Amino acid sequence: MGLMDFIKKQFIDIIQWTEDSDGTLAWRFPMAEMEIQHGASLTVRESQIAVFVNEGKVADVFGPGMYKLTTQTLPVLTYLKNWDKLFESPFKSDVYFFSSRQQIDQRWGTQQPVTIRDKDFGAVRLRAFGNFAYRIADAKQFHTQISGTRERYSVSDLDGQLRGMMLQHISDAVAQAGIPFLDLAANQIEFAKQLQTVTAPEFEKIGLKLESVTLQNVSLPEELQKVLDQKIGMGMIGQNMGQFMQYQTAQAIPKFAEGAAGGGGSGVAGDAMGLGAGLAMGQVMAQQLQAGLAGHAAAAPITGPQSAEDIMALLEKLGDLKTKGILTDEEFAAKKAELLKKLG
Repeated sequence: MGLMDFIKKQFIDIIQWTEDSDGTLAWRFPMAEMEIQHGASLTVRESQIAVFVNEGKVADVFGPGMYKLTTQTLPVLTYLKNWDKLFESPFKSDVYFFSSRQQIDQRWGTQQPVTIRDKDFGAVRLRAFGNFAYRIADAKQFHTQISGTRERYSVSDLDGQLRGMMLQHISDAVAQAGIPFLDLAANQIEFAKQLQTVTAPEFEKIGLKLESVTLQNVSLPEELQKVLDQKIGMGMIGQNMGQFMQYQTAQAIPKFAEGAAGGGGSGVAGDAMGLGAGLAMGQVMAQQLQAGLAGHAAAAPITGPQSAEDIMALLEKLGDLKTKGILTDEEFAAKKAELLKKLG
């Protein structure tokens, strides 16, 4: 190797980054022991940002374009190195490239159920998952807070931290959306919008912009799934206890007609008979249950129980009847006051 070839290899006159694969967020231009030639060419492609770092301190930042590196185009570096306007010597500086295009189809999800507050159920355990997309918006902030001096920083290196940011704000998103837990599945867009709103500031702190959030699924705990199934099955029944009992009974005895006919019923006719018999039985059971319990609850003043234990036991039973909707709040309050007088 000749002397001129050796000298030429010590200087860099073209600085650029051609991304060879997806998934790279930050890449350090290989300097080794070489220096940048004064007047060298810097090419920053669309969806890229270039950052010059001098002795660990971020200097000049370049967006897409082609630049000739001089004291005019490197004002911060010129200031840090105390160059004068006539400076034309080679110089050393670390150069980092950042990808500013969107990183799409990033997954988030709850590995374990997350406990949230709910206006209907008090506290529930939520499982959810979806996608999000982000991009580097502030390369200087991302460099100082995240990627640092590493030769390459990838999407996978950041994945765990970003998922954690998404999950820690689920409770806030549910609260701000004001959506009852049982209605979350039908309001996925609103929930995702609120999750993006409450999480975006955390992304900004590390130089990222949270571009979008989607919610693909909300899964209910088993006990609440049963409640939701009943709610769907009852449809417009609402709070009518008689119709609810009809529904419950019809669900419990779908083969009633087949059994009554010695196993001969089948197909549509058999199903219709089973459902009709169930509804009829439910009607009778509901009427008897309501008449008996309501009649007992609304009976004349209670004189039976004398001991404190008996009175407390009856209070618990009456409270259960109120919870089930058989006693109204007014009826329960009246009986409670009457029983508490007996304790006095």
